[in-house]
Amino acid sequence: MRVYFNDEPMQCAETLTLTNLLAQLSLLKPGTAVAVNQTIVPREKWETYSLCDGDHILLFQAIAGG
Repeated sequence: MRVYFNDEPMQCAETLTLTNLLAQLSLLKPGTAVAVNQTIVPREKWETYSLCDGDHILLFQAIAGG
């Protein structure tokens, strides 16, 4: 299956959850937010949220500043 991660195309397994994808990319960190097809997916749903062919996934990292 083909998805777009931060606007970059990538091939991945046919059955993949958000948690699996972020773990494979070593991006499963605190302060991370994810949107799929422009909709934020709550962290508690990542483990069961199945990705589909053509999904657009955007990763946001919280940054503290002042």
